[in-house]
Amino acid sequence: MIKSMTGYGRARETINGRDITVELRSVNNRYLDCTVKMPRMYIFAEDAVKTVVQQSISRGKVDVFITIDATEAEQGMVSVNLPLAKGYLEAIRQAGAELGLSEDITARELVRFPDVLTVTKAEEDLDSLSAAICAVLRAAIVSYQQMRQKEGERLRADIEGRLDTIEVLTAEVEARSPQTVAEYREKLLSRMQEVLGSTTIDEARILTEAAIFADKVAVDEETVRLRSHLAQLREMLQSDEPIGRKLDFLIQEVNRESNTIGSKCSDVEITKKVVALKAEVEKIREQVQNIE
Repeated sequence: MIKSMTGYGRARETINGRDITVELRSVNNRYLDCTVKMPRMYIFAEDAVKTVVQQSISRGKVDVFITIDATEAEQGMVSVNLPLAKGYLEAIRQAGAELGLSEDITARELVRFPDVLTVTKAEEDLDSLSAAICAVLRAAIVSYQQMRQKEGERLRADIEGRLDTIEVLTAEVEARSPQTVAEYREKLLSRMQEVLGSTTIDEARILTEAAIFADKVAVDEETVRLRSHLAQLREMLQSDEPIGRKLDFLIQEVNRESNTIGSKCSDVEITKKVVALKAEVEKIREQVQNIE
């Protein structure tokens, strides 16, 4: 099943108290170009994120947006500065003794003094956090791939319909080509009769000229190659592998054969069919630019 390079996917999960949201969007590009936008404090996970993207996507301009709410996950460690607390207590007692004041003081009152209690943030496991982000990313990629596949199916149906049209036009060119030789022979004979009047006309000369013309305008080789290219295109459209670059190359070959047919034929009817054929080829070429 072919995939479009245009897509969007989103996933949101809460892992270890962190609310993680990942969004992906992409447009067509010749190669894979991945940009990750996330909070600076989580930049350590960028390489892991890009690796996951590269494992799932081969072409396209991909933007990954990651937001993380870690309010529920923030844990602090409270520690008591005992030497400082003892210093405060001794100072209070000394002041009370010298000033004749009560020395009563509770632990709750003591810990309110500056720097007696300190709160430090618990050290994070960066590997686990990176794995959590990548897990949500993979979930987002699932919905992203589903959208790309749906768009790819529409592209495939459109291209196959245009291939049908090209095959019909090719058959019409093949049917018309021999008629142009016969018409040329009749036209040549008529002109020679007008010029020579009653003089005997050399039938062999007429046949030679007609044969030269037939060889000049013959498009059998081109139509055979064209049909072969169309068959390859149909086969590629059923592939599950990334085929965008191959399709792009092959459609150039189809366009080349179409140009050759058009340059060989001076017949008005064939020219019209070739113009219509090339229009279909151009539309396919535009669609192929969006296929991975």
